[in-house]
Amino acid sequence: MTLSVTSPASRSRLSSAAAAARRLRAVWMLLLVGIVLTIASPVFLTHNNLMNVGLATSVAALLAVGQTYVIILAEIDLSVGAALGFTAVVTAQTLRDHGLVAGVAAGVAAGAAIGLVNGLLVTKTRMPSFIATLATMSVLSGLSLQLTKGNPVAVTDYDFQGIGQNRIAGVPVPVVIMLVVFAAAGYLLARTRFGRHVYATGDNTEAARLSGVRTDRVKILAFVVSGVLAALAGFILTARLSTAEPTAGTGLELEAIAAVIIGGTSLAGGRGTLLGTLVGALVLGVIDNGMNLLDVSPFLQNVVKGLVILLAVFLDRNIDVLRSLLPKRADGTAPGGPPHRGGTAAAKTR
Repeated sequence: MTLSVTSPASRSRLSSAAAAARRLRAVWMLLLVGIVLTIASPVFLTHNNLMNVGLATSVAALLAVGQTYVIILAEIDLSVGAALGFTAVVTAQTLRDHGLVAGVAAGVAAGAAIGLVNGLLVTKTRMPSFIATLATMSVLSGLSLQLTKGNPVAVTDYDFQGIGQNRIAGVPVPVVIMLVVFAAAGYLLARTRFGRHVYATGDNTEAARLSGVRTDRVKILAFVVSGVLAALAGFILTARLSTAEPTAGTGLELEAIAAVIIGGTSLAGGRGTLLGTLVGALVLGVIDNGMNLLDVSPFLQNVVKGLVILLAVFLDRNIDVLRSLLPKRADGTAPGGPPHRGGTAAAKTR
């Protein structure tokens, strides 16, 4: 009988191919949806419509950046939508009474404080992040309504409105902000020690702790990042509408989580990229835009988005099983996998 033993190099190549397949999954989804909508609507590929897609995507995409950090740590932040609404209200009220600088500073401070509370609840009280952030979501929603008595807060500062309404070289400022944040956060995650600690903690918290990583601090900082980016998303939405709505962020946490999952970040932690998250957010934005162009019922739009999320989670959980079902090539790999060049050893037994 002959036994084939895969070499470490071949296993590494297989692992890299699987990781690449996960990263490219969202890209293929985006291309497929884009091709279908290009055929179905002549308006889709126009400059104005594409800018509208970016503008509509920017708020949820910023929430998804912070959510990516948290989910890579095998945690979740359900409070980002409520945090957006609360920080928007704090910003608008402070802006009205004390000016632009104080308003922006108050919003950022409120977002950071929310993230800090979430992080401390998860790390110091050992609450599951799902429960902790669900509770803070409820608290923040109630505080937003209490501060405003349920009424929107008008914003008349022209400079602040420019954050959501101006353009740079024809590109909406929110889109520019989104791209800059993704680039900076992506560098932080991929090229710094903090980023390496995020991946290590998400992959195996105990092993990371024994290796000298201050895992609690890493988790707290990730939640703070999520809170600050929720505040930034709140600035954009408030500036676009010239109004701070206390319920503005309702449901956006689900869209942010969906973008992260579609982008290939694992709910089990330890794996994910911000480039994938950006593509995932664009997938959802393009689907929304396309269904509006095709005059699809708003009720069916939610159905379609739900099915896309289910497909993404199914592929994430079952990609290895699906690959194993593909016919093997002569060299023992599935189609698309790397060949085992020099990677097998034959062991003869009698």
